[in-house]
Amino acid sequence: MNITSAALAYLGAGLGAGLAIIGAGNGIGKLAASGLEGIARQPSAAGDIRGTLIVAAGLIEGATLFALVITILLALKA
Repeated sequence: MNITSAALAYLGAGLGAGLAIIGAGNGIGKLAASGLEGIARQPSAAGDIRGTLIVAAGLIEGATLFALVITILLALKA
């Protein structure tokens, strides 16, 4: 593999990691906004909403971590 293709692999990995982080930040931000709005509308359901938010945020972070591992492995392969 020559230098140009290795540089393009690193660029692609960087862009992929950046997009994964941006997508996760956007998803968790929308999740938190919706959860806070739901709690504000019905404070008695705050415990149930909070539990659901934690599970959903964990799933988003897990998918993001998986995407980052894939981009790092692809960059190391180059």
